[in-house]
Amino acid sequence: MSQEVIPYTEIPNFQSRAEEFFPIDWYKDMLHNHPVYFHKKTNTWNVFTYEHVKQVLSNYEFFSSEGPRTASFVGVDNKQGKTSPITNISSVDPPQHRKNRSLLATAFTPRSLKDWEPRIQQLATELVEDIKANSTVNIVEALASPLPSLVIADLFGVPIQDRHQFKKWVDILFQPFNKERIEEIELEKKHAAKEYFEYLYPIVVQKRLDLRDDIISDLIQAEVDGEKFTDEEIIQATMLLLGAGVETTSHAIANTFYSFLYDDTSLYGELRNNVELVPNAVEEMLRYRFHISKKARTVKQDNHLLGVELKKGDVVVAWMSASNVDENMFAHPFSIDIHRSNNKKHLTFGNGPHFCLGAPLARLEMRIVLEAFLQKFSRIEPLERFELEKNLTASATGQSLTYLPIKVYS
Repeated sequence: MSQEVIPYTEIPNFQSRAEEFFPIDWYKDMLHNHPVYFHKKTNTWNVFTYEHVKQVLSNYEFFSSEGPRTASFVGVDNKQGKTSPITNISSVDPPQHRKNRSLLATAFTPRSLKDWEPRIQQLATELVEDIKANSTVNIVEALASPLPSLVIADLFGVPIQDRHQFKKWVDILFQPFNKERIEEIELEKKHAAKEYFEYLYPIVVQKRLDLRDDIISDLIQAEVDGEKFTDEEIIQATMLLLGAGVETTSHAIANTFYSFLYDDTSLYGELRNNVELVPNAVEEMLRYRFHISKKARTVKQDNHLLGVELKKGDVVVAWMSASNVDENMFAHPFSIDIHRSNNKKHLTFGNGPHFCLGAPLARLEMRIVLEAFLQKFSRIEPLERFELEKNLTASATGQSLTYLPIKVYS
């Protein structure tokens, strides 16, 4: 049974794209005035504080990933058949979840990350070198958008020139929920999923005969408790990894540059002079400047864990991005501090059993691309009269930049 999608945009009811892009005032209001909030129209409880969000995400005995409703509207049901329970890790609880996740996790081992680093370094360096010094560049088109697609194509072991098709599929499969266009979007997603399946299936079959050093080959060889992936399950698994490997990372890179230009103009110069601060800067950007990160959970048994009376079957939406600016966890949370000692405690990637599998890869890409960019360009400046509202588009994670002009200097 497919899950009902919660129209989460009706909860904050943002009045503009720019407001949704960075809803800091809404987070502040909810944290201070409505930390546990019932929204009648969507019939959801909503939590915003760090303590509550972490509780909802991690305590699966009371807050289940299994339920009839979800805040996620990504991917599509497989046209060739039902989604395999092996790859359906986002909507199952332990203990079944552990086995499914263990199979997928074979693609994200520490050894794999170490092996991938020089490959990602080469791809990032080539993109940065293609940017001309003392010019104006759309950083979304030149860097933020292509890098994750290049990386995932390389790590999947598919022809790198097909990265544009990968990005096209991702853009369709990760369209946000829109009640007015729901049937049209569903058709677009089914068509994209069919195209993706037909593209990847022969590649998976070929790789079974000729294993290489790539994610698809790792998934072919993965085995837990005697279970292995079928060809169809591998394709479903890679579709899950596409979202973690392309969509969110692209937005995180673009948002980081936006922050350099419009949040604190001293940040770029400080990082240029102290490149060793880049890993901590990445964590601070993930804490402060990520898109709207949220998850829905279904109450498994009556409880008062959030300070209100929750009944079995109630739905709770945990707003991770709001918890990242909870002053009870982070000092001066509404300002950027790349020296912050605890910023890695952010909940952008979730918490508990469903912590994002792609988090290590996203962090690695962000660090490498920032280091490569800082090494080449001494300073950057914004373009005059840039209008944020006109350069955003709806995505599964909120509003995303489509155009961000930057003046770069050698």
